[in-house]
Amino acid sequence: MSVTQCKLGSLLIKDHYGEVVEKVCTYLVEHGARALRVLAKEAGLQLEQVKKALTVLIQLGHVEYGCHKRGFVEYSARLDRILLHTRYPSYIYCAKSLYGDAGELIIEELLQNGHMLMSEVVSKVWQRLMEVVEQNKFVEEGTVRQKCVDLISTHFLQRAPAVTNNSELKEGSATPTLTVPEEEMYKIPKGMAPDSKINIRKRKLSETGADENPLKKKKTEPAIDEGIYWCVNFDRFHQYMRDQVIVAAIKRRVDENAAMIVQTMLRISEVTTSCLADVTNPVATNEILEALPKEPAIDQSTLNQYLKILVEDQTEFVSKYSTSGGGMYVVNIYKAVKELCIASLGSTVQERFGQKSYRIFKLLLTKKYLEQKQIEDFALIPAKEAKEMLYKMFAEQLISVQEIPRTPDHAPSRTFFLFNVNADQVCRNILERSYKSIVNLFLRRNHETQNNKRVIEKSQRVEAIAASLQSAGADDAQTAEIEDMITPAEAAQLKRYKDNISKLEKSEIQVDEAIFILKLYLEYSKSR
Repeated sequence: MSVTQCKLGSLLIKDHYGEVVEKVCTYLVEHGARALRVLAKEAGLQLEQVKKALTVLIQLGHVEYGCHKRGFVEYSARLDRILLHTRYPSYIYCAKSLYGDAGELIIEELLQNGHMLMSEVVSKVWQRLMEVVEQNKFVEEGTVRQKCVDLISTHFLQRAPAVTNNSELKEGSATPTLTVPEEEMYKIPKGMAPDSKINIRKRKLSETGADENPLKKKKTEPAIDEGIYWCVNFDRFHQYMRDQVIVAAIKRRVDENAAMIVQTMLRISEVTTSCLADVTNPVATNEILEALPKEPAIDQSTLNQYLKILVEDQTEFVSKYSTSGGGMYVVNIYKAVKELCIASLGSTVQERFGQKSYRIFKLLLTKKYLEQKQIEDFALIPAKEAKEMLYKMFAEQLISVQEIPRTPDHAPSRTFFLFNVNADQVCRNILERSYKSIVNLFLRRNHETQNNKRVIEKSQRVEAIAASLQSAGADDAQTAEIEDMITPAEAAQLKRYKDNISKLEKSEIQVDEAIFILKLYLEYSKSR
């Protein structure tokens, strides 16, 4: 991991969990696995502080532990998992778009707590929904439980590794082995099904806001799913986000109907296809036709025409697998991801160096190895401009040079210099710059908050006082009088601050989308 990624991880941990946890995590990231007492001594912290920090980090999945060959327990940080904090808003948005408010709150609770019992998640989400529900509205716990079951059945949630037998440890090991049998990874615990009569309750909020939640009366009783913890399946969310990016690319390239067909193919095989598979499982034409939405209606002949267009397209996002059953088709995930990554790289080159440099970059991607004279001829760019652009991109490590000597002495006058684009190397280069951008955005956001700290705190105090007056039954005049404590100049300053923070947060999300595509391409390249 690079220095920039370590710095970003440190900033994220400090922002979410405080300085002590950040200090422990940063030390593990920079120095590798350490034993507990060694970590406390070298980090300059008390042993109890380190224990509490490690408890938080292990609960969240940011630190893992293992047994050293000498028999003691050592702890190591998972920086790749820590960096996913920048993508948490995307996970929550995906859950909301698929499963509504209940799905959003379920994912939010699990991201905040790492792993939880299903009954505990349902209880907390149920209570949060009841706090905002309108009066005289029924809140059904079974609805929340059904959303939780739906998230598990579509593999967005999975069981967290657990100790299979607390009384037994591996011989010579100081730590228990945490495992989850494959057949139980997505198995619903007994008594937690949505149709379980003992767990479905309806509740109506009274006008006084009295809370008669039966779960609060049974805190001392063990949960019926005791010991079965659930966590977020990040790979499944990445798979869904990847599919959405592919569908959006098809929509831009062909049209909405073609995108709907590809989305249907991906949805049919999303659970059965592994996350890093090069292609999806084959899908028959009849199966696609049955799974397509009713509106807009697409008949068999229209479907065949769209599939033919997709197969013959030069991007090769879709391929014909066989002719049996009216035709079997697959989505070429790797080719789609590669095309999206190259498009992202090309966009970066165009933004930084202009249209002509982008033309040279695309030419080298297509032709592979070319001399400077050939590049000038093919790209129709004057020699002086072409030379300047080539060496600017070479200095930024966006293109490479391959030397082919004609004589053993490697004399420059008798050597061919061939320019080419190493996609993997350029991808890593842009990925590192993207992480630097997120670090800069993060630091800028902290700077804006620090500069406007006084007016932010004053605004929060005024809002708290106004809210307490409203709850006490104060009239609008009294509330307006409290709100007038914020002067026009402070209100304008507060508005500028909120606008700036909104822009910075949107920029962070956009950069993270680029990081997602680049990392996905590198993962596919590594697995091939």
